[in-house]
Amino acid sequence: MSIPVKVLSAIHLGKQVLSSDGSLTILHDISFDVCEGESVAITGASGSGKSTLLGLLAGLDTPTSGHVELASHNLNQLDEDGRAKLRGQKVGFVFQSLQLLPHLTALENIMLPAELNGLNSPKENALICLQQVGLSDRANHFPKTLSGGEQQRVALARAFIMKPAILFADEPTGSLDEQSGSRVIDLLFELNRVNHSTLILVTHDQALADRCQRQLHLQGGRLL
Repeated sequence: MSIPVKVLSAIHLGKQVLSSDGSLTILHDISFDVCEGESVAITGASGSGKSTLLGLLAGLDTPTSGHVELASHNLNQLDEDGRAKLRGQKVGFVFQSLQLLPHLTALENIMLPAELNGLNSPKENALICLQQVGLSDRANHFPKTLSGGEQQRVALARAFIMKPAILFADEPTGSLDEQSGSRVIDLLFELNRVNHSTLILVTHDQALADRCQRQLHLQGGRLL
């Protein structure tokens, strides 16, 4: 029997920010491991710290205390450029706001990470990704001409073009109707399976959380 390989560890993570009333603690002493190939849902009420935790795990933000080990790298020991380089090599991210660039077509949005990270044949790879999410006929459309579900599928294709070792997703179905959300969920898990990625997502959708192998529940910034 093979031994599970850890790809991510949160070690005594804490996050505080300054507010008008002084220091506000968003996360308290969060520790857990994620192994290669796992799918993990982070759940909890609004304001429980879910998106903050996801940003720390991906190296988009820095903790006040503790540290994250991502793909054997201590993120606290990397500067901003080092974290960005590691994300480019190992991480895919689906943002809640999608962050598609409005002046780029669907194809160009998907190509962008491949071009920035020097992937061979970025256009050919982007076309394959578009086909995987069922949008080959929308390659030359700009985001504003796509439906919400189509924009989310473009965001998925962009996240997977580099075949990331680990994919982070922040409320990937939060703005979609039930039918579009269901299709995006199916695509998310199918692309994750095909690419042998580890999946960590934040969601209010219990049906989506139940599709994951494990759930981590936050309450008041604490891991239950």
